[in-house]
Amino acid sequence: MVMSQQQEFQTGGRAARHLRRHNRALVLDLSRARVRVSRAELSRVSGLSIPAVMEIVSGLKKENLIREVGTGPSTGGRPPKMLEFNKDAGAVLAADLGATHCRLSVANLAGEPIAELSADQDISDGPDAVLGWVQERFWALLEEAGVGRESVLGIGVGVPGPVDFVRGQAVNPPIMPGWDSVSIPDKFSESFPDVPVLVDNDVNIMALGEQRAHWPQVEHMMYVKLGTGIGCGIIAGGQIHRGARGGAGDIGHIRIPGHEEVVCRCGNIACVEAVAGGGALARKLSELGFPAANSRDVVALVRAGNPAAARLVRTAGELIGEVLASTVNFFNPEVVVIGGDMAHAHEQLFAGIRTVVYQRSLPLATRHLKLVPSELDDRAGIFGAAMMAVETAMDTPSPTAGGSGRIA
Repeated sequence: MVMSQQQEFQTGGRAARHLRRHNRALVLDLSRARVRVSRAELSRVSGLSIPAVMEIVSGLKKENLIREVGTGPSTGGRPPKMLEFNKDAGAVLAADLGATHCRLSVANLAGEPIAELSADQDISDGPDAVLGWVQERFWALLEEAGVGRESVLGIGVGVPGPVDFVRGQAVNPPIMPGWDSVSIPDKFSESFPDVPVLVDNDVNIMALGEQRAHWPQVEHMMYVKLGTGIGCGIIAGGQIHRGARGGAGDIGHIRIPGHEEVVCRCGNIACVEAVAGGGALARKLSELGFPAANSRDVVALVRAGNPAAARLVRTAGELIGEVLASTVNFFNPEVVVIGGDMAHAHEQLFAGIRTVVYQRSLPLATRHLKLVPSELDDRAGIFGAAMMAVETAMDTPSPTAGGSGRIA
């Protein structure tokens, strides 16, 4: 098929716009990753010409996203003018919604909280009640932070269930009645028109938060959340890997042979979550005469020196290790981060996990593997939600000149 001149012109125009946007994002990312940087260094690291970098920097300065901060050391000529990313050029809103608890934040463009709220909120109350409450608290937090509505560049939301990321909808979420196929971005459209709203599974945003905060040079990482249930967020090539329909990382429903008598909430039998998750351990301890309602109670018993709890957690770690050994062989991550409530029983849990992972995984996969507890702990989700919103905003020519924060 032969293109007309008009089609060729339109195709060439789209390619040129895409290239300009890519180069802009590249320079901005490099600026964000450094405390201070010169135009020459941006050119050297990015591979772009000096004139191209100067043009992009000029535009970013007009948008208030980059500012000059004095001069650097001379290499023989005129001292270079140094640049830094202006993390205060705008703000994002973040919400980490759990089953019964949530954390909300107004953050700057480095993901750092300006104002924050932690509160009990039951996700089963439904989207209208929960998201209405979230928006009311967002307005209060913006007022507390002294941030105007016009400075909000994006909103990031994490929810405890499977998510269609493109549509911003929970998909058949088992503990979120009334949320199935509800467009979460649409719920924010009246209060925050023209502001992009990103929605993802809670474990995915935990993985993103942990990687951006503590493992920025690591491109292949797994974040395993061990709480009442078991889930996994995957970072591949430095980005969240969601799979074809958002189902990647659902390791909690991998079958553990020898436990066919255990029925999982998903309807299958012998799922690792149903056998070794915090909820399963709590039930086993209660049957043994040690009342436990959830994973936190299990950890409390371990910390109190209860031998039955310590034994069960160690065994659970070994069973989880069997699943992780397979995923380590398959995915070959550089780092496996363990988070969630059960990670607080780290001595017993990690002893079981490490033993099996290093025994059952191939030497090539474990030669440089790091298996570590989460550094951010319960803050991984809120930081990840903020960074998800920041990175989307930064990929778009966002604030207008003067830094108003409007999406262009």
